[in-house]
Amino acid sequence: MGTDKNRSSEETKVTRRDFLYLTTGSFTAVGVGAVAWPFIVQMNPDASVKALASTEVDLSPIMPGQSISILWRGKPVFIRRRTPEEITEAQAVKEADLPDPETDEARVQKPEWLVMVGVCTHLGCIPLGNKGEYNGWFCPCHGSHYDTSGRIRKGPAPKNLEVPKYVFLDDNTIKIG
Repeated sequence: MGTDKNRSSEETKVTRRDFLYLTTGSFTAVGVGAVAWPFIVQMNPDASVKALASTEVDLSPIMPGQSISILWRGKPVFIRRRTPEEITEAQAVKEADLPDPETDEARVQKPEWLVMVGVCTHLGCIPLGNKGEYNGWFCPCHGSHYDTSGRIRKGPAPKNLEVPKYVFLDDNTIKIG
């Protein structure tokens, strides 16, 4: 019987020791987390960066056939109100004729409005509007031609002009980003 008492006493000591280790480890982990939290939080973007993440644009002053450029995230964004002729021309292009196949319908939410990042996909130049062989955009640096849907048609650019995420807030306002 004496050995049973010693055995249960040793098991109790081990259990108490384990409890102390666990408690000490928990308090240490909470303390390290409390000290590290301010350093982790300071790595988040500040309010000015978050404010640039999206922008709203009033479309009402843009006439059919007219384009505007705005700055979003340090990049130009082209917004064009296309004419019915430009829409018909863009929709008539066969995907097989395009170096980077994409339908016009996949690039626009409303056929009248084309929204895209105005940076050439070749070397990052800014294309000129209403220029080139396809009456869309032309990058004079290396000769890339884009059509009225912003798709690459001719030249060294490997991809179409990027379409950013955007939503129509109402008939005359979009939110980019």
